[in-house]
Amino acid sequence: MKFELDRTEFENKLKSYQPTNEEITFKEKMLSLLAYDNCFERSLLHAHFTGSAWVIDRGQSKALFTHHAKLDRWLQLGGHADGDANICRVANRELIEESGREGFELVSEDIFDIDIHGIPAKGDIPAHDHYDVRFLFIGDANIPLSRNHESKALEWVPFSQIDDLVDGNSSIMRMLNKSLEMAL
Repeated sequence: MKFELDRTEFENKLKSYQPTNEEITFKEKMLSLLAYDNCFERSLLHAHFTGSAWVIDRGQSKALFTHHAKLDRWLQLGGHADGDANICRVANRELIEESGREGFELVSEDIFDIDIHGIPAKGDIPAHDHYDVRFLFIGDANIPLSRNHESKALEWVPFSQIDDLVDGNSSIMRMLNKSLEMAL
């Protein structure tokens, strides 16, 4: 898998992303966040970029979720950029770390979805926003997974059960709807 994206290329990719819904506002805010030299690092306390993997199975009937240990919610796999401006690589790295498996297929290095969501304060870390950039991956739902300490569980969830699992989370439902509209 090739990940050749640098900060300038990421900015260009974000500029070329064409959202048609609430993502329009997210895109404007993300472009503004790029003015901070440390926008890809946790040291930018009010907000920083994260990368996520929206993973569906080859049959386009299930998506891979983690039950996030700290947030106690079912979410797509992903995490902090930790200084890496190649958010696609970040999403892939987090997918491997959180699933315990390699071999997921990146559908495209084009952005699949974007979202900005709040993270509550914890210890010395103040409440802040994650500027999350998502990429679409395909995986084999039959291959065993191995969760890490960041997760209470990993599960391939049928599309028909996602709404209930995530309590109608608009960000996740938006990714699900995009998955239902596409042909791979």
